[in-house]
Amino acid sequence: MKVKVFDESHEKDLENDINEFISKTNPKIIDIKYSASISVFADEQIFCFTALILYET
Repeated sequence: MKVKVFDESHEKDLENDINEFISKTNPKIIDIKYSASISVFADEQIFCFTALILYET
């Protein structure tokens, strides 16, 4: 069993990264955990979209 972690500042980038990983490695996916967070720094909103894929090769 293995894990792969993705971290992007835009949800579309995260989606593209995951789709690319799946198409290149063709893993047997066991589970996907998704998280989104936001913070504010000097009047700027900072987004973080993450996913953890638990898979077998």
